[in-house]
Amino acid sequence: MSDQCSSDCSSCGESCGDRTQEQTDFRAPANQHSHVKKLIAVVSGKGGVGKSLITSMMAVLTTRRGKQAAILDADITGPSIPQAFNLHQQAYGTDDGIVPVVSASGIPVMSLNLLLENETDPVVWRGPVIAGTVKQFWSDVIWGDIDYMFVDMPPGTGDVPLTVFQSLPVDGIIIVTTPQELVGMIVEKAANMAGMMNIPILGIVENLSYFTCPDCGSKHRIFGESHIQELADKHNIPVICQLPINPELAAAADNGTVETMHEEHINHFISQLFEQETNK
Repeated sequence: MSDQCSSDCSSCGESCGDRTQEQTDFRAPANQHSHVKKLIAVVSGKGGVGKSLITSMMAVLTTRRGKQAAILDADITGPSIPQAFNLHQQAYGTDDGIVPVVSASGIPVMSLNLLLENETDPVVWRGPVIAGTVKQFWSDVIWGDIDYMFVDMPPGTGDVPLTVFQSLPVDGIIIVTTPQELVGMIVEKAANMAGMMNIPILGIVENLSYFTCPDCGSKHRIFGESHIQELADKHNIPVICQLPINPELAAAADNGTVETMHEEHINHFISQLFEQETNK
């Protein structure tokens, strides 16, 4: 028992030997027509590291392997998943729930931008409302039979990540980072939060890791030397992916053609993740 223990087990998240009450289960029920086998959250310590791009590519490559993937866009104030898949129609509701929009390759997507009258309308909501919307995307959307659902998280460790970790049955997280030391420090916060919530870290993707010269083939570390191995060793994370700067991949996301792209590094990363799941 901690020296700071208040003896109120109902408000405590610790699993100490002196616990006299069971921990409260905050998980929200899924829609009755949803059957999701694995739920993976894609997180980052800060914005602008390519998290939505990684989420999109993982869903696309998972689908190409014959698995049914889906994307829950939890970045309510900065939704970019619909743009990557060229989805501009609106989702609609039925008596059973909200029907997600399905991409060209068959990936169900739910994002706030699929509910807004105008895609450029700002979302000026407070944290609890945003967190409640994410929970509704899980409980009210008719997802159907899904093998792997990827949750595109907003950056940081605020209301939405806490809601997702507590309310959704998260099987693991993937952390997206870039080589800068400052970003690495912020990644530590995300990793530590996952540890506090007992969510396993499946791997780290280091985006913008290097640029390969098209003329001589040499690698240039545009954003500095990588520290991904240090982070992986510190948190005992077995799967690592270093993604080079690829203007074509970025353009595909901007143009809504991400489903036509093939990124070997992410494909290898997906293979390793699937191998981890098989060996469990």
